[in-house]
Amino acid sequence: MSWAVEEWKEGLSPRVLQKIHELESQVDKLKKERQQRQYQLETLEAALQKQKQKVENEKNESAILKRENQSLMESCDNLEKAKQKISHDLQVKESQVNIQSGQLNSFKKDIERLEQELKR
Repeated sequence: MSWAVEEWKEGLSPRVLQKIHELESQVDKLKKERQQRQYQLETLEAALQKQKQKVENEKNESAILKRENQSLMESCDNLEKAKQKISHDLQVKESQVNIQSGQLNSFKKDIERLEQELKR
């Protein structure tokens, strides 16, 4: 079938045939360049999709970490409140112990005084 494609060139001058050959070569070259660019485009599109997926995954991970961070901050706040309550309770109990210790010392003195009185 290539003979039929070439048939139309019969009878053309060598100069015209040379020009046709140059144009056909240029067409072939442009086709190859187009294929290369198409391949580059497809490669870049695939890389872009991969990067988009990576960004989406990073966003999702970031959101998860933000939620986890918020939860940890709330836990820390709750623990801090519990610590303050325990610290306050401890102060109250230490105060009560000091009062009772003072009362105990007072009772001991009263007992000693009463014992001294009994001995007399």
